[in-house]
Amino acid sequence: MNRIDKRFAALAEQGRAAFVAYVMGGDPDYETSLDILRGLPGAGVDVIELGYAFSDPMAEGPPIQRAALRALKAGMTLNRTLSLAAEFRKTDSDTPVVLMGYLNPLFSAGYVAFASRAAAAGIDGLICVDCPPEEADELTDALEEVGISLIRLTAPTTDDHRLATVVKRTSGFVYYVSVAGVTGVKSAQADDIAPAVARVRAASHLPVAVGFGIRTPEQAASVARIADGVVVGSAFVDEIAGALELIASGANENVTTRVLSKASTLAKAVGSARVGLA
Repeated sequence: MNRIDKRFAALAEQGRAAFVAYVMGGDPDYETSLDILRGLPGAGVDVIELGYAFSDPMAEGPPIQRAALRALKAGMTLNRTLSLAAEFRKTDSDTPVVLMGYLNPLFSAGYVAFASRAAAAGIDGLICVDCPPEEADELTDALEEVGISLIRLTAPTTDDHRLATVVKRTSGFVYYVSVAGVTGVKSAQADDIAPAVARVRAASHLPVAVGFGIRTPEQAASVARIADGVVVGSAFVDEIAGALELIASGANENVTTRVLSKASTLAKAVGSARVGLA
């Protein structure tokens, strides 16, 4: 069991869903990003998704696209993102960290070399948005060799036949994309998600975390009642963008404080979602 397995098992015993927070590595800069990472567990985050910047993030809506551009402008690369994770690990040995991004940088680095560096940096899982199962064996082999979970995406359009293919060699958890489309645009509806979560859980025998379209405490709580994990990303990216706008206008605003405040509010909603339901 790696950190992901241990964290989901512990939360299941507690009868609550995991709160999973996505942040773009290096947004708006390396040092601020590190401060945010270090503060997320204390704000109630159970699992961190750490994005690595890529120039063509096809699954992302405008907020995370802009975050990727800010990170690239700040000099972020895949290796710099791994360095960020390694710095985080110096003060936190327990919180699972899942790297999230696209295949091109991994292919360019070489799968074995990437997996080795990721493991050394304390990465527990990988979500590679544009790597289809039919092309994933070489990457999966490299990850499994060093104990990193390959976490796959399923969506409302994933039928039963395709689902069987998607969950093969998946580990850690399955990421259910709650809406058709890109991040940060549509809103998730719990009533629509519940049957899909049950179907994915039955097919994979793994925890199911739901993301895309979750921005408010009310949405997070409603999903936490039916899923094993709740993923929020664009809401944090928007907090960074909002803080930067205020700073540019001369206001005294702290990016890290603003993001962690948002995380704390959402974490409380997820943590209390099932209270009184047993």
